[in-house]
Amino acid sequence: MTQLLPQCSDLAGNVNHLLELLQGEPSLRSQQDTAAIETSLKKAISPKFEIVFAGAFSAGKSMLINALLERELLYSAEGHATGTECYIEYAAPDAERVVLTFLSETEIRTLVETICQRLDLSKSIDIATPEHANTLHQYCQKIIETEGGESKSDRAKQARGLQLLIEGFQQNRDRIHPTTNATYSMEQFNFANLADAAGFARRGSNSAVLKRIEYQCHHPLLKDGNVLVDTPGIDAPVKKDAELAYRKIEHPDTSAVVSVLKAASAGELAIEETELLEKTRSNPGIRDRVFYVFNRIDETWYNPQLDQRLKHLLQTDFRGIDRIYPTSGLLGFYGSRVKKDTGGLDRFGLDSIFAQSVKSLGGEEETPQFVIEFNNYCASSKKLLRTPFKVSIHGYETPNENYVRVLSEWGTPLLDQLIADSGIEQFRNAISRYLTEEKRPQLFATLADDLQPLCITLKNHFQGLYRDLESQPREIEAMIAWELTQLNQELQDVGEAFQHHIAEEVNQTLVNQDPMFDADFQKMKARMVSRLDELLNTFSVVNAYSRATKSHPRNATAPLLAVLVEALYYLSNELEDVLVAELRELVTRFCQRLLDRVRQAEYYRQLYRLLGNDGGIESLIEQLEEKLTESLIAEARTECDRYVRESPRFYDEGTFSIYQFRQTLQQTSQGYDCESIIQAEPAIRQLLKLDFEPKVSTTIRKHFRQTINNSIKTRLLPMAEKQAEAILQQYDKARAYLERTLEQEAAEKIASNAYKQGDLRKKIARYNQAIEGINSCLTAMNLQKHHLPSIGDGELVISIDESSNTPRLEDTLGDSID
Repeated sequence: MTQLLPQCSDLAGNVNHLLELLQGEPSLRSQQDTAAIETSLKKAISPKFEIVFAGAFSAGKSMLINALLERELLYSAEGHATGTECYIEYAAPDAERVVLTFLSETEIRTLVETICQRLDLSKSIDIATPEHANTLHQYCQKIIETEGGESKSDRAKQARGLQLLIEGFQQNRDRIHPTTNATYSMEQFNFANLADAAGFARRGSNSAVLKRIEYQCHHPLLKDGNVLVDTPGIDAPVKKDAELAYRKIEHPDTSAVVSVLKAASAGELAIEETELLEKTRSNPGIRDRVFYVFNRIDETWYNPQLDQRLKHLLQTDFRGIDRIYPTSGLLGFYGSRVKKDTGGLDRFGLDSIFAQSVKSLGGEEETPQFVIEFNNYCASSKKLLRTPFKVSIHGYETPNENYVRVLSEWGTPLLDQLIADSGIEQFRNAISRYLTEEKRPQLFATLADDLQPLCITLKNHFQGLYRDLESQPREIEAMIAWELTQLNQELQDVGEAFQHHIAEEVNQTLVNQDPMFDADFQKMKARMVSRLDELLNTFSVVNAYSRATKSHPRNATAPLLAVLVEALYYLSNELEDVLVAELRELVTRFCQRLLDRVRQAEYYRQLYRLLGNDGGIESLIEQLEEKLTESLIAEARTECDRYVRESPRFYDEGTFSIYQFRQTLQQTSQGYDCESIIQAEPAIRQLLKLDFEPKVSTTIRKHFRQTINNSIKTRLLPMAEKQAEAILQQYDKARAYLERTLEQEAAEKIASNAYKQGDLRKKIARYNQAIEGINSCLTAMNLQKHHLPSIGDGELVISIDESSNTPRLEDTLGDSID
């Protein structure tokens, strides 16, 4: 648990004061994103600092944590099958404990099925049945033997992991719940101490069925709230385990990341590792607090090609990064343990720390992985070429015999060389130095750097406001004179605001961003379509025939063409009436909305303050409505007048319309009286429909919206420009009006300025108080170069302008407060 310095006890309060001051200034809110400040503040005052170890399975995360703490807490083996989360926190020497949380039976079965699928084994095996479980265990053993050992291939590692999972399920059946995760304290297992509990959790079969392990451990590295977190592999066989690791990287509680990469043994970054680095960089709570560990560096000692590929990767993808640590967790950790805890009597750990690995069923000893790597280091790594150690590995001795003999001959000095070459000491020292010396100052420096732009913005804003208030007159006569000098500019600003507003309204209409205007236009379109349908359905051939014969009193009959002519005139005129009526309503509603929006604008209220009236704007909009209506009605009459003419392709050969015309003509030619034409009424209606529907569609869907837009633009923009000039020309009227009202306004403004100035003094005082508190904290952390700017008295002095009639003002904040 971290304990803040006394000078930093109110750090959160002081930072929040600054954020509240920002929120109190509407003009500044959109300029400042406070997310980074809030995140860095949380990190600076958080009682915990979580360092997440992330990487692929078998990358060596658990081994590195064991090496950091110099004790074997976490299980570490290749092919470990599960996604166990481990949290290690600080505890007093007599308060160490462990809390174990088991996987549910459902989760274990899912994991078994997944690994079986990867190994091409039957997925129908029930691990709850001892016979089935034993069969599956034997299948895994055959895979391991076929591959040449459990560490010889990924397939063998997976098979060993599945064996451990089966064993763990069988040994812990009474602790595993069918569907939920059961949690047990160390005391419930009757463990006497942390070592016993850690020994249980570290056993491969037990670790395989544990979901979460929480250690409370005594180690100086864990002081100050440091929490080490070991996550499942990002390439976990069960997708949700891999997602758990990624979610932990992205979690806001994560403060630093140790990325344990396998590029030293693979020669390149895996896809999952690249994704890990991207997610790490995207977490704002981590920033640059990332340690890149290239574990298994010993594999490059025996493979020049791997060594070259790793160097190329570091020079390209990791250029300019300081926290890069090549390590061999296995050699470093066990080398330290062998040096510290073993000797010749226990064969340098073969009979103690490696006893479990050495056991075998056939009487012949197995070789622990550390012993294999130790012998390789001595015989093949070339690390000892320029050292005093002349080590020989004999082919006639077993690996364990070679190991014991070499350490008997060279002892601790050789182990010291091995540990130094492993890179573990450098990594441990870097982590320790960071957590004990650099972490806390860096967190506070980051917070200060994030606050710097906010403080500069607030300081400049408050200074500008203060100087503006100080520069304004404090006497009524002087205030009136000052207001009158501003009049011309205010009139110009009002005119420009009106002109800009009208231009914006026009543009919104042109780009279809005025929903109400669009709704009115859609209503007009719908009315035109419905009226056309209505006219076609009710069209009377008798009436058309009658009008045609009336026009020619000498004749007793009329041709089909005459009936069609009368129909064309009739439909065109009726549609014109509809379009005109709809346009009147559309223009009226548009101008009313425009007037309402103008009345709500700030410049409109300012105009009434300056002139006592609207400067003729409302009258102008009324005139605009009349002119716009006249203009659009003229366009509508022209548009509908063109309907009288048949469509250009109406009589084209091969079209349905000419076919329909000929059929209709053939029908009407059966007689010379009215009856033959009346009988052809449906065909005539269809003919008219073929002609009019494309015309109306072209009008309402293509041409007329642009016609309306153009009329609005050509009417409104010049009107707005002219009115802006007219407003500016009303200076004399505005001056006469203001002279009658300014005395009261001046008194009110002087009082308002005094109130604003008093309120501003309080804000500046709060600002300075918060800055003083934060800077005091930074000083206590020896971070004086990160101090935030305060607002000094001298920075509020108003410069004297001898040529100005404005009163000389030399007050400072200190004088004002006094």
